[in-house]
Amino acid sequence: MGKKEKTEEQELKAEEAVVEEGTAAEELPDTEIIEEDEVAPVVVEEEEESLRDQFVRLQADFANFRNRTQRERLELYQRANEDLLLEILPVLDHYELGLQTADQHDADKAVVDGFKLVLDQFQNVLNKFNLTPIEAVGEEFDPHKHEALTHMPSAEFAAETCSNQVRRGYMFGDKLLRAAQVVVSSGPAAEEGAE
Repeated sequence: MGKKEKTEEQELKAEEAVVEEGTAAEELPDTEIIEEDEVAPVVVEEEEESLRDQFVRLQADFANFRNRTQRERLELYQRANEDLLLEILPVLDHYELGLQTADQHDADKAVVDGFKLVLDQFQNVLNKFNLTPIEAVGEEFDPHKHEALTHMPSAEFAAETCSNQVRRGYMFGDKLLRAAQVVVSSGPAAEEGAE
């Protein structure tokens, strides 16, 4: 059996040699070697430049997106504040009218003083939100800040001057939130005898 084992070993070695030659032939196909010295740097530089352009554009797009969302957020915040303040202003108007009526009808001084303190607190809160009242009485009529309800003669005020304020107006920062409703003076009353 010694010969059989040797022959089997020889056959296995021969088969392995054939397999190795076949794989070696497969691994080394006939190919042409391309020199990369001239072609590769040009292609790499073009790709790098393209990627750099894409990166710069992406950065600019992101900066524009960030600025736009910040601006939209600020506008939304401002609009929400305007809406809330417009709902609160009629309450403030009625509160001020109630205090005027209480003063005119000689209400208890301690109660009126207490309500005036509350009104001052309320106005301080509104001032924190950059809401300022528009002074109208004695001012020249400005259609950008005043809403004229009527013209009336007045000996005290010159023509085209606000002689009375019916409803207070307010500015929200630099923007008009609500125009002041005013009575505009048409000047002194004309005498009946003069023609």
